Amino acid sequence: MLYGEFGGGDAAGPGGGAAGPAAGAELEARIAAYTAVARERLAAGTEGEFPEVRAWRRTYTRLGLRPTQYRCASESLLRRLRREGSLPRIHPVVDLCNAASVAYAIPVAVLDVDRIAEPWLEVRRARGDETYTTFGGGSEHPAAGEVTFADSAGRAHARRWTNRQSGYSAVGEATRRVLVVAEGMHETAAADVAKLTDAVEGELERLWGVAPKAALLTAAEPEFVFGE
Repeated sequence: MLYGEFGGGDAAGPGGGAAGPAAGAELEARIAAYTAVARERLAAGTEGEFPEVRAWRRTYTRLGLRPTQYRCASESLLRRLRREGSLPRIHPVVDLCNAASVAYAIPVAVLDVDRIAEPWLEVRRARGDETYTTFGGGSEHPAAGEVTFADSAGRAHARRWTNRQSGYSAVGEATRRVLVVAEGMHETAAADVAKLTDAVEGELERLWGVAPKAALLTAAEPEFVFGE
């Protein structure tokens, strides 16, 4: 997990336009390097064979979900890369994290911190009264028991755990503070998530001069205080 601030006022941000210049050619080179790693893995077998993806499929099955109907975010991106040959372009930071996600086959969420109701955001089972905003602007209510990211105002920032983020906290051109969340369920997840986090931390520093605050959450240490 990473928390990073891109500054305000006249400071250059990651989104271009009013937020300042994007990272340009260097960013494109890094995205290409990560997707090349994913393509090499896909050349040896489909994403459904990856241990990282198989672990999330087992998790979804235990949650009572059909894993081929509701896929974790990294599987969906890998599937698109294999079928279409490219990843969607959304925002420079999101594009970078999506590329890292397919390289490591680990779901990565990027949230606009200023769209999260303080003082906390937690991964928990939904009560059923949380509000989730789709990317199209519609509203949904996660079913009771569904795993979601919920803030202190009862807003859900994800559906079905790592399946789909909320449009409400999506990163945009005006974003100045981001929370990057990577989650794994496979046997070597702790080590692999740490490697992914280290990689993204280095990219944020190199491309945008951001010095993120990082943490690896576990059952023994489940909290991360950021933004202080």
